[in-house]
Amino acid sequence: MKIVASSLLFGALISVAVAQTAPTPATTSAPAATSPAATTPAATPPAAAARPASSNTHPVSVNITDRLTKSPRHFDIVKIKQGDREVETYIFYPATKDKAMAVVLIHEIYGLSDWMRAAADQLAEAGYIVLVPDLLSGQGPNKGGTLDLPESQVTVAVTKLDPNQVTADLNAVVDYAKKLDAYNGNIAVAGFCWGGGKAFAFATANKDIKAAFVFYGAPMLPAAEMPKINVPIYGFYGQTDSRLSAGVPAEQEAMKAAGKTYDAIVYDGAAHGFMRLGQMDNATPANKKAAEESWKRWLDLLARINTAAPAPKPAS
Repeated sequence: MKIVASSLLFGALISVAVAQTAPTPATTSAPAATSPAATTPAATPPAAAARPASSNTHPVSVNITDRLTKSPRHFDIVKIKQGDREVETYIFYPATKDKAMAVVLIHEIYGLSDWMRAAADQLAEAGYIVLVPDLLSGQGPNKGGTLDLPESQVTVAVTKLDPNQVTADLNAVVDYAKKLDAYNGNIAVAGFCWGGGKAFAFATANKDIKAAFVFYGAPMLPAAEMPKINVPIYGFYGQTDSRLSAGVPAEQEAMKAAGKTYDAIVYDGAAHGFMRLGQMDNATPANKKAAEESWKRWLDLLARINTAAPAPKPAS
């Protein structure tokens, strides 16, 4: 798959209150992508111009800012060819000499936000190759993406994305991940908010992924689509997010009737977006607890999926 180097900065950090950052540490080495063209090497994310302090889309969080500016892990920014499109994708690598499982993260309705990159780094810290495509690639001025659009336009642009294009973009990212030298043969997809619904739907569209992780994304699929689901789906929902959590029991029954695995947990007192909200400096106890428990559950499930399949028994 053709890769084109990108020179975009890592993204706008979110508050003048945390504009002073630590010196950039040295990065670890990481396997290069299998590609005829070089990717853009990147070290620790540089701080770009801060968003206005009045922004409420991406609240101030020292936790997230510190992770973005102090992480020692290596990442690349690549452009993955998909038809006549190029999907800008961040790839975070774990600090390991061993091959690793890959996870494709589908961003929130806020696009490729600071928190999405911080979540990718956190997952890479746990030992995974993490690919985060900007599905708004080409939607901004001069064919830019999330960072090139005014913040007020990002959510509208995400809602207008063609579902077929999203699926094609994600398939291209999965195909690219499978060609990475560091890839061990296992891959999963996870999505948050708008991306959670896309992760659920993507379970019907790709036979290479091992599982789909849906974080407070729309759980309902048309009954006709359920037989197409290829993998287990694991859901993470907040109790006070009744718009979504109320539909979970019915979807579990429908999936069970279709012979599919849909294992969803609704976390007491948690709100929509608790994975992000739970890591904010002013996180509520319920959101913080839900985020911590969800990370543990997610990593436990990934470790289980990442176990190599036993070798076939010889014929007797």
